[in-house]
Amino acid sequence: MVKTIPLKKNHEFMRVYKKGRFYVGKYITLYTLNNNIEKNRLGITVSKKVGKSVKRNRLRRLIKENYRLVEDKVKRGFDIVFVVRSSEDMPGFFEIKKEMKYLLKKLNIFEQEKLD
Repeated sequence: MVKTIPLKKNHEFMRVYKKGRFYVGKYITLYTLNNNIEKNRLGITVSKKVGKSVKRNRLRRLIKENYRLVEDKVKRGFDIVFVVRSSEDMPGFFEIKKEMKYLLKKLNIFEQEKLD
C-alpha cells in the first residue's frame, strides 16, 4: 500500500466516525471523510465481539489485502475506516472483495472501473 498511510490515533478514528459519511453492508461498515491531503489514510477495526484474535486478525488481513488490490481505483484525499460487523459465518476473500467494491461505489470514492 504505497499510496495509503494508516490511521493510528483514536482521535483520528473518532473524527471520521463523527464527521464522516458511512454505509453499511452485510459484513463491513465503511466510513469516509475528506482529509484535504493527496493521500488516503486507512483504518481497520474489528471488535472483540466478532471472535477470538485468530478470527479478528484473519478478517483484518483479508480487508487489507482486498484494499491493496483496489487501491489504484480509489479516489485520493480520503480517510477510510472499515469496521467489521459481527456475524455468524466467516466471510471469505471474494465476499469481502465484492462488498468492499459495492461500499466504495455507494460512497462515490471508487473511480470508474477499469478493464481487468
